[in-house]
Amino acid sequence: MLAVFYIFVGGGIGCVVRYVISTLLKNQISSFPLATLIANVIACVIFAVTLVALKNLQGLSDNLRFFLLTGFCGGLSTFSTFSYETMVLLKSESYTTAGVSILLNLLCCFVCFSWMQK
Repeated sequence: MLAVFYIFVGGGIGCVVRYVISTLLKNQISSFPLATLIANVIACVIFAVTLVALKNLQGLSDNLRFFLLTGFCGGLSTFSTFSYETMVLLKSESYTTAGVSILLNLLCCFVCFSWMQK
């Protein structure tokens, strides 16, 4: 049951960080969903670094894993917002912007994990 507490706290912090990123970028000039991209990439970097640390360092607790991976990264990353913003771009016929957003989200996040395979 303690794991649920760590997930809850980490998720709350991740959600607040995502909100701050969105607030800081809400007056951006373009229609490109930059805040979502930044949130997703930060979450993937933290997730990848945590996985490597868990693999290489002994003694990192399960609670830290729950807090960072399931909680914080789950709260910070946002597939639902990414999907919604992509649909809004497609409905407004901003096909290039939607395509660039899709590619950047996928490629940047995949790159975060690709270096772990070495």
